Amino acid sequence: MALNRRGFLHATGVAGAAVLWSGPPATAAPARVPASTTTGTTLDGAATPVGQAGYRRLTAGPGWPLVVRGDVAAPGPGRLDHRRPLACFVQFTDMHLVDTQSPARFEYTHPLLGSGAFRAHETLAQHTSTALVRKINALPGGPFTGRPIDFVMTTGDNTDNHEQVELDWFLTVLNGGRITANTGDPARYEGVQDSGAKSYWHPGSTLADDYKATGFPLVPGLLDAVIRPFDSPGLRIPWYCTFGNHDDSVVGTLPDGIPFLDALYTGSRKVMGFPEADAARIARALTRPAQAADVAAVLATDRGLVRTVTADPRRRPFDTAGFVGAHLDPNNTGPGPVGHGFTPDNADGVDVFYTFRIAPGVTGISLDTTTTAGLADGSIGLHQFRWLEKVLRRNSSRYYDVLGLKRSQDVTDELFILFSHHTSWTMGNVLPDRRRPLDPRLDGSALVGLLKRFPNVVAWVNGHTHENRIVPHGTGDRAFWEINTAAHVDHPQHARVIELVDNGDGTLSLFTTLVEGDAPYAADYDDGTPRGLASLAREFAFNDPHANLNAVGTPADRNAELLVMGRSPVTA
Repeated sequence: MALNRRGFLHATGVAGAAVLWSGPPATAAPARVPASTTTGTTLDGAATPVGQAGYRRLTAGPGWPLVVRGDVAAPGPGRLDHRRPLACFVQFTDMHLVDTQSPARFEYTHPLLGSGAFRAHETLAQHTSTALVRKINALPGGPFTGRPIDFVMTTGDNTDNHEQVELDWFLTVLNGGRITANTGDPARYEGVQDSGAKSYWHPGSTLADDYKATGFPLVPGLLDAVIRPFDSPGLRIPWYCTFGNHDDSVVGTLPDGIPFLDALYTGSRKVMGFPEADAARIARALTRPAQAADVAAVLATDRGLVRTVTADPRRRPFDTAGFVGAHLDPNNTGPGPVGHGFTPDNADGVDVFYTFRIAPGVTGISLDTTTTAGLADGSIGLHQFRWLEKVLRRNSSRYYDVLGLKRSQDVTDELFILFSHHTSWTMGNVLPDRRRPLDPRLDGSALVGLLKRFPNVVAWVNGHTHENRIVPHGTGDRAFWEINTAAHVDHPQHARVIELVDNGDGTLSLFTTLVEGDAPYAADYDDGTPRGLASLAREFAFNDPHANLNAVGTPADRNAELLVMGRSPVTA
């Protein structure tokens, strides 16, 4: 059932990429689309480890194939003749720009909770995201259509611990400027990676820590290199922003606004470790918001290994209004637009969802699936759910009501692409949100049910899981694709280019192409340049004991053509 490889590649103008088929057979025909290229994408090449086991360095590997997916709509052979690009954009997600020296972190729980608490490579997060900015700036356009990239959308967890300094770094990475990824003492690092505690990797010390036991190298000077100033070029195209749970709560799991926890941020006592029983008690509290008081109780015992660090007011936590306000600040407009999707209607931080124009006939919808009640997973409030239903109905000439009956109306059709932080399967946290405390919360299945009622919905793009995964929902004209992309902070550190194409046969195609940061696949351990540090971050992330090596997904979750039924939008 495979297409002729050479015929398809020349038909689409994408030479050098392999094609796999998922769906009914079809034949290729010459396509009249702009010349395009796979250069700089994982169609052309991708990182691959050297060797089979143990600590492994990375090298350039073969590109990943394009997989044509006909799960919800059959790919017609004539579509290659009539393709017309409608939009092209890039998804950034889960950047987790982190203040690694903050007293309001709980790294000592990482043996129990995994990478969310401590990452060997976390001091390099700012370099990782900047490398992706450089890569997007270098792309000539979509690899399948050649259409210039319209915008970038970042789908949440832009910061790691909702600190003001992390927000400043995030805005500078995307807008451009000088970044000094350091807090506290301006001349030295004061975090856990030179604490003497064996449960952390100490790159500059000969200490026989747990990470060196797995093969992690000695890298003298790394902790000095990561706090040196460096420059981000900033994106050259407009960017939009969606909110994530790490942007509104303590380490993404505990409710904010608790005085004792908020005081930790700007204090001078940083706990490096606790006896096992105490660490386990805190780990339980981080997954059970009702036990948040246990964190204060354990910290008050003074049984931990404590380091005095330099207090820094820039570590103060921001709230949702502060997050929106920073985006609305004209000094942070960068390549635009003003507010990066947020408007004065969002300024109070209560309703941080909005719509925006992706392209003529295509509307983007940014949702807020977080809740200030705590826990990492999310949900959607009834108020926002009803708002979304009105937005979809307003530009749908045909849709299905709650009973499943088809309805029609005389309105101008728009195609819809939704963005959120959480996925449909991570929206089971229905704890009330104090921003609307009486508003019932709905789970992911309720949201999927709503979207399937509107045939003009073609895709829902999200993050949170730190994995690449593409899921079809529904059948026929009641179907859409959920596109989930891995984190920038963790292996495999991908961004995704998404191209929307009208096939001229009653179907649309979404091309989903993964890209890696602009950094070599291997660098010397004494390479302190921004590109060298981004390369080392990729290597350390791959080898982190908590790394999920399956996060790259299957071939069908990476570079894919996703077919969906859909009418062509009006593009006056």
